[in-house]
Amino acid sequence: MREIQDQEQLQHFLHLHQLESILYEPLRPHLSLHRLEQGEKLCSQGDTIEHLYILVQGKVKIYTSSTEGKNLILCFKKPIEVIGDVEYIRSSHVINTVEAVSPIYVIGIHHQWMHKYGRDYAPLLQFLLDVVTRKFCLDSDFSNFNLMYPVEVRLASYLLSVSFEESDSAFHEELRVSSLVDVANLIGTSYRHLNRVIRKMIEGWVERTKGYIVIRDRQGLSELAGQNIYESL
Repeated sequence: MREIQDQEQLQHFLHLHQLESILYEPLRPHLSLHRLEQGEKLCSQGDTIEHLYILVQGKVKIYTSSTEGKNLILCFKKPIEVIGDVEYIRSSHVINTVEAVSPIYVIGIHHQWMHKYGRDYAPLLQFLLDVVTRKFCLDSDFSNFNLMYPVEVRLASYLLSVSFEESDSAFHEELRVSSLVDVANLIGTSYRHLNRVIRKMIEGWVERTKGYIVIRDRQGLSELAGQNIYESL
């Protein structure tokens, strides 16, 4: 993670996401702008975190790891998203690992300044309440989605989540064929059935190439998915 010493760019992100009234004047001198490259971790499960982060550009994945070292991807996030809010409120260790899927920018605020200037500032508290409430609703929608929709729809939603919008054929590591077991776990199906669904999709929407699954018809997948539950917008 690299800190960007560029106040003009920081102000740009504050204005772009209408954060000026939330991150008000007393907090401004204590805001920091950071850039992470694809594959870098913003925070890791079990670590101590001292900053509240606001994702202002790019996409991250959030996943949990078992004691056996297996990872289960929980969701994908785009701006604007708060990372470390629960940990800040509860003074707890990091619950899930957050990793950059694409190059990202985040605004960081150290907890000491949150305690000093944010604890009694109503607009910031309302902002955090809205974020936590939205996460609760998404978790509920996620569970219902996995119960109510067929595997084809769930897989289409997942494929759209891990693809880069800038290029229909560029993907991150989750689309490696070798990681399909984790994909099956996320969308709530068996590895065998997932492979059957992929073979069916190969007829029009996707193809396997060099150990990856590549989207060929993004519009078709979008129509199939209907909504992209694995990525909160």
